[in-house]
Amino acid sequence: MAVFLIILSSLLWLASVWCLYGRQAIAPALSYTALVLLSFASRDGMPLLPLNGAILTWWLCMTVVVIFIAVLQPEPVRRQTRGMSYIIGGGIAGLAVGLLGFTFTAGLSLLYACMMLGVVAGIFMGFLLYTNTPDGNAVRPGSGHFFRYLLAKGFPSAITLMNPGIALVLAIAINNSYSI
Repeated sequence: MAVFLIILSSLLWLASVWCLYGRQAIAPALSYTALVLLSFASRDGMPLLPLNGAILTWWLCMTVVVIFIAVLQPEPVRRQTRGMSYIIGGGIAGLAVGLLGFTFTAGLSLLYACMMLGVVAGIFMGFLLYTNTPDGNAVRPGSGHFFRYLLAKGFPSAITLMNPGIALVLAIAINNSYSI
């Protein structure tokens, strides 16, 4: 059963990243659902990852907030997909860089912070890279739309990409035998 839940969670995370392109209100919900399903995975009666109620409740609140923010965006902003490949690519690269926090610290709280800051920095850098392309001229810094568009598209992307980051931080911590 654990293998089935891990595969299902992975497929839901892939679907959530795919949904970031056009259905941003659904993407965080799929990502959180994958995290919840992964919390049920166990071996010999012990959970594979220590995803407790506090972690799941915190991320449920964040997911609900970002879904409401995405739904309340004006229709033209919700339909816009400009620069999403840069934002998603930057977020995934930032997630990978944030997971390198294991090389300099053993504190789990600091590892979460490294992962989250990596995702946020990656999304920002990806969007900044997009604004330097001819298509990104309309949302470049100083245009008046830069921060509005970055927050409208970056916040759902960040929450969607941080959910698998939580599982990865815990899995790496368990593999490295950190005290959790």
